[in-house]
Amino acid sequence: MSTDKSTDKKSALKKAKGFKKSKAGTYLSIGTTLFGAVSVVKQAKTARGEKDTLQLVDAVVSAAAIVTGVALLVRELRRMNSDDVLAG
Repeated sequence: MSTDKSTDKKSALKKAKGFKKSKAGTYLSIGTTLFGAVSVVKQAKTARGEKDTLQLVDAVVSAAAIVTGVALLVRELRRMNSDDVLAG
């Protein structure tokens, strides 16, 4: 029983790409993106406490990136649901 390692790697890569495009993968992406919001909130609080305008601007831009990322993921999720025959 011999297996080709390059074929195994390609198969694993296809599975990983398939998961990323799945509903579960999209929900996981939303969760991890929102988890990043925790550090942005901490950064904003620190910046306000230290009255550091540049750090506060960085936190605001990071927050905007998180909001945009989540919006894109939610849109992808809605498209998946609209493509689902049983969802309609």
